Amino acid sequence: MTNTFRLFIAVIGLLALAAPASAQLRIDIMRANPEPLPIAVSDFDTEQPQGQRYVTDIARVVRANLERSGLFAPLDPKAHIQPAAEMRVQPRFQDWRVIKAQALVTGRVETVPDGRIRVEFRLWDVFAEQQMTGLAYFTNPDNWRRIAHLISDQIYKRLTGEEGYFDTRIVFVSETGPDARRIKRLAIMDQDSENLRYLTDGRFLVLTPRFSPTNQEITYLSYNNDNPRVYLYNIDTGRQEVVGDFPGMTFAPRFSPDGNTIAMSMARDGNSDIFSMDLRTRAIRRLTSDAAIDTSPSYSPDARRIVFTSDRGGTSQLYTMEADGSNQRRISFGDGRYSTPVWSPRGDMIAFTVQRGGRFGIGVMRVDGSGERLLAESFLDEGPTWAPNGRVLMFFRQSPGDRQGRGARVRVMSVDLTGHNLREIVTPTDASDPAWSPPAPLK
Repeated sequence: MTNTFRLFIAVIGLLALAAPASAQLRIDIMRANPEPLPIAVSDFDTEQPQGQRYVTDIARVVRANLERSGLFAPLDPKAHIQPAAEMRVQPRFQDWRVIKAQALVTGRVETVPDGRIRVEFRLWDVFAEQQMTGLAYFTNPDNWRRIAHLISDQIYKRLTGEEGYFDTRIVFVSETGPDARRIKRLAIMDQDSENLRYLTDGRFLVLTPRFSPTNQEITYLSYNNDNPRVYLYNIDTGRQEVVGDFPGMTFAPRFSPDGNTIAMSMARDGNSDIFSMDLRTRAIRRLTSDAAIDTSPSYSPDARRIVFTSDRGGTSQLYTMEADGSNQRRISFGDGRYSTPVWSPRGDMIAFTVQRGGRFGIGVMRVDGSGERLLAESFLDEGPTWAPNGRVLMFFRQSPGDRQGRGARVRVMSVDLTGHNLREIVTPTDASDPAWSPPAPLK
């Protein structure tokens, strides 16, 4: 299968057609409950018959991305007054003000002699009557959906000041079958649930996949004939290799920020501690040595520290340490049991799972343990993973079944840092253990 995330994309900037205005249209992404910005995304324009297949689909994907973020309210295309063909030079802004649009996206698609398509877009401030940004992309026609994600990222960045996260993928565990014979396969899809494919065939149990922060590579734990082994899977080539046999491992490893090291929990002599492994030399280093259970390590984005879970204080709590294992200190002091900590890619927060009063929740705290707050809570919420921009989380939620366990569902959810934009991520089967990819390279 051709991997569209590796198809070459050329990008050029488009000059603004109006002088910059003094005031800038901007969304405050960290407000407690920001009012979604009314935005019109016009169907793209084309003068070529072969471009017709893209003009509606690209705009539709952009609208859907922006709407799911919770920050934008795309206007119904049926309400648009000015058609795309009349905006080849500049929009008629009064038509867009009539329908209450504050921002407008226009675009154009054309094929070029070498067989590629050229897709351009422009983002307009309707009230200031100025272009805010504009880019053109050259790519293989089969890559049109990724272009829509890249355009969405540019719009998000220009209007929020933060990097977008739409040009990313999610790896997760697809679950089917009855509880007694559960089949768990490794699956991957775009962040909008499209382009789903399975990476393993379900013959062996797979757990806790994790993306490399620098490569299109996944590490995961698989039980082959009841033997737990850690694997590396290259998404581009499909190549799979065993990292090592680690009997008793309790959690899959996580990559360091440079992708060259993994930190993991291993059981030795009846005790679970944190270890690191250099993926180039396979050299292993022990980082904790405690009678308690130390698990779930996650690196800070500068690779200087690690957050992990330990019950050395009598109950499962969060601790941090230097990457060499020194300076271990507890950072969580709330009620309940804490687990699955993940350091934000921004470096400013740690996400975690907490169990209190028979319920499980997804929370965040600052790296010193202060400012703790819950973003979601239910019968079972677990396993947070950060979007690359550090502003959105995914996790999995299990709903209770009947007394025989029938009717239970496991699904992937997303929530932003305000805790207000909680949504289900559609998957064709039950799904657990999501992990968010870094942005893919433009090659």
